[in-house]
Amino acid sequence: MAQARPTIDRLTNRQKLILSGLYLSKFDLLGVKKLGFENFLEAFNVIGYALGSRPASVKNYRDEFDPLFPNQRMGWHKRATREYCREVYEEYKDLDVESFTALVKSFFGFDQGDWTEITTEEQQDDRASVFAQRLITGIAAEQYFESIHATLPEFNGYLAENTTRFGCGYDFRLRAEPSGTDFLAVEVKGLKEQTGTLSMTPKEYEVASTLGNRFYLFVVRNFREIPSHSIFQNPLTSSLLFRKAERTLVQISWVTSIQ
Repeated sequence: MAQARPTIDRLTNRQKLILSGLYLSKFDLLGVKKLGFENFLEAFNVIGYALGSRPASVKNYRDEFDPLFPNQRMGWHKRATREYCREVYEEYKDLDVESFTALVKSFFGFDQGDWTEITTEEQQDDRASVFAQRLITGIAAEQYFESIHATLPEFNGYLAENTTRFGCGYDFRLRAEPSGTDFLAVEVKGLKEQTGTLSMTPKEYEVASTLGNRFYLFVVRNFREIPSHSIFQNPLTSSLLFRKAERTLVQISWVTSIQ
């Protein structure tokens, strides 16, 4: 009897990294496009950081599987595939591109359950781009900050608490002591390119104005090539020039009367 595949909740982080490498090896540039990335380097950067690992880990797992697929890369062809990678390969090698794409996206909480067979190719491309952009501006940028903040002079000696789920107007609360009342607030943003446009919500802007020098804007740049970062203390009075942008949202609904 075939062993049931582990559910998403039971997949370890290493298994997710291995599966991401397997996906990119099997589907090659089609897989890159399906996830909304421009090239392999961007895929390695975003997936690697979003899974709390290094971009090189995703690349290495892709190279691990390359000898098993008919692509132009040779990969790690001078040695046998490692046993734990071979087990993942045997379990998932027959997944079609749509099912495998949905699996990889689910690692990051992206649900494709509302996709239908009549979805056009253009709509699928748009959704792929949205997925990639959300990872860049959200999880990947936040994990980049978590991986590097302790090495930065501005935050050296501070303990970071992830507050993204609390709706407090910033992503991380940093304290010099676990029980201390004084803290720094860090809002993290990500950019696909070296330059670009970013926005602050009314809540973030209000908190930045209130906290002043205790509020930091941490911008991760250039996920498409080599990620780097810029730090803006008290961004509202920094070299950044913010302008208010108003947008009207039109919501359509269908109404009926029950007699």
